[in-house]
Amino acid sequence: MNFSTLDNIKKTKPLVHSLTNYVTSNDCANILYAIGAKPVMADCILDIKEITPKCDALYINLGTLNKDKIKAINKAVKIANKNDIPVCLDPVGIGASSFRLKYANYLLKKNKVSVIKGNATEIKAFYYGKKLGKGVDTHDKTTNENIYLFINLAKDFAKKTSAIIVITGEIDLISDGEKTYLIKNGHKMMESITGSGCMLGALLSAFLGANKRDALSACASGVCAMGLCGEKAFASMKENDGNLSYRNYLIDEVFNLSQSDFTKGAKYEIR
Repeated sequence: MNFSTLDNIKKTKPLVHSLTNYVTSNDCANILYAIGAKPVMADCILDIKEITPKCDALYINLGTLNKDKIKAINKAVKIANKNDIPVCLDPVGIGASSFRLKYANYLLKKNKVSVIKGNATEIKAFYYGKKLGKGVDTHDKTTNENIYLFINLAKDFAKKTSAIIVITGEIDLISDGEKTYLIKNGHKMMESITGSGCMLGALLSAFLGANKRDALSACASGVCAMGLCGEKAFASMKENDGNLSYRNYLIDEVFNLSQSDFTKGAKYEIR
């Protein structure tokens, strides 16, 4: 893994255009600032023509879709493709709604997407093209026992879409169809807060925007960084601290993440 990806963010301060959901928009903006990037959260179609071309990465989150946002996303992705701006797609809750599933498939068919990030249930729903689950939660787990099934799924999906596939879970997977990283950083407490997945999508976009020539390593680094900060955030918790405190500690740890801590703390293997 190329650990200079973190330094590249600090040096270049990539501007990330985030068309994310309103539940976690503030968290995504704050974690982008924390890692050293710059956020812009404009989701009005009247802004897209002027804002998207200036950005280093585009983050698309399907968490709170509506007709106006779809128009804005369609325009932003086309502009990003035209200007060689990497696009990170987060198909939130895709398995719970045929509307989301149909739109995600349309988006992927009509445009180039650099990265598709989701939990195991979301990626399975996208891959098989059918509804799975009841909401944004995952009922599929990536474990040592079934990891080869998810490695094969990720590799095949990556080849079919020409996108890097990121599957989050107990073990995170990042694959470009040939090489697959298994990341074992993270903490269960990350499941207790709304938006940890959305924040990861924003982080991945920052890593992509600053490391366009090494997208696979950028994605693996982003997942490692988020997981490591999740571990460090839990270690910072005091008696009577709850999930809201944990969220704040998580963002603080991203802000304070050093190159040395990152290099020493990353837990990964390559398959």
